[in-house]
Amino acid sequence: MSNTPFPETEPSPARSRQESHFNRARSSIRRAISGHSAKVRSMLRPEIEVLNSTLEKLDQGVICIAAFGLVSRGKSAVLNALIGQKILQTGPLHGVTQYPRSVRWTIPPLPPLIKGGSSQVQVELIDTPGLDEIEGQARAKMAQDVARQADLILFVVSGDITRTEYEALCQLRKAQKPIILVFNKIDLYPEQDRQTIYANLQRLGAASGDDSILKELLSPDEIVMIAAEPAPLQVRVEMPDGKVSYEWESPPAQISELKQKILKILNREGRSLLALNALVQARDIEERIARKTVEMREKEAEDLIWQFTKYKAIAIAVNPIAFLDIIGGTLTDLALIRALAKLYNLPMTSYEAGKLLKTILLSSGGLLLGEIGTSFLWGLGKSAAAISAGENPSNITAFAGAAIAQAGIAGYGAYAIGRAAQVYLEKGCTWGELGANTVIQEILNHVESNTILYRLRTELQQHFDKSTH
Repeated sequence: MSNTPFPETEPSPARSRQESHFNRARSSIRRAISGHSAKVRSMLRPEIEVLNSTLEKLDQGVICIAAFGLVSRGKSAVLNALIGQKILQTGPLHGVTQYPRSVRWTIPPLPPLIKGGSSQVQVELIDTPGLDEIEGQARAKMAQDVARQADLILFVVSGDITRTEYEALCQLRKAQKPIILVFNKIDLYPEQDRQTIYANLQRLGAASGDDSILKELLSPDEIVMIAAEPAPLQVRVEMPDGKVSYEWESPPAQISELKQKILKILNREGRSLLALNALVQARDIEERIARKTVEMREKEAEDLIWQFTKYKAIAIAVNPIAFLDIIGGTLTDLALIRALAKLYNLPMTSYEAGKLLKTILLSSGGLLLGEIGTSFLWGLGKSAAAISAGENPSNITAFAGAAIAQAGIAGYGAYAIGRAAQVYLEKGCTWGELGANTVIQEILNHVESNTILYRLRTELQQHFDKSTH
């Protein structure tokens, strides 16, 4: 592979963006690791270790490419052909590969993304057992674990796709990773049959239902035809003395199309691909950390919410000016949200607190907005009673009644907002300038339409929307 040239070189602005994505991803994960106290880190050791491992993989520039498929489709042979050496065991028996194995693939240095820089990456190829070789939950867990590590998936078939393969492909696409469909063993098919099967593979995802997403993830550009380990051919050998013998000869692998496809992806979007996968893993871990943190701080959060509920109720009850009730109540709600974020050790600026409060009010189905309106009307009555109290002391009773009613409404609103904020904070742990979702969105906003990442935008955007709304 050392002499294989890289396909096209990207324009410098796009390459600079790729390097920027990579550096932002590293900064985001570092912030996620360092943003917790030593005590919290000790309590969340498994999650912190995963973040450290993700950062290390990113720092080393290791891109993982995993091969999946059913037994006897030639997954090991495909990886051997890419490497140019027979390192992984292959054979005629089913299930030669019994567990995932990984090998390094030495590729040429990538062209520098920035002047004077370096974008050398290391490629790790992961071989997996046949998806129909391992039963039940063990198979699902193995596939899930390997797919989570992978930055790029090779799904190997050797003919028309079966229902089992189609279902496995639909499951793998849920990992939100780019997929190349590899049609192996084309040497066993006449050219006409080969093209017919290729056309059938291109129609993947045309069916209705949820699985139609495959149509978006597998364009014709992501389907390649190869022969990783062509069947031996019998050749006639004629000796100088006229004697004739027959020998079996193994033709060279027809792997160049797949090599060029992978190298093109690594060259054009390898660093962004690596950054995006690391951020997706970090986001999932950060969400898990947030859930655990919320559980650990439940009692403290409850006390904090009640404390702000009392403060807000008392402040609004004694305030005689109606419009100041709304301002003071809003400031108290914002302070509560930021206090909860601080308790959970989650990033939250005043601006983000304001956005969260607005989201909570709008998502309450008008309930909290109605409570605010009712409170404002009580506030007007309270103000009127306060103004006329000097002329008619009996209006003090009206003032007190309005104040009590308004305090009850304000207290209810503060408690409801505090509880809702807990849920949103748990989901929104990846907010902030260097939050994983923020950097993921930056990358998605700059993905070009002719890249393999472009077809992942819908899937990633859906998860992003769920995490931030």
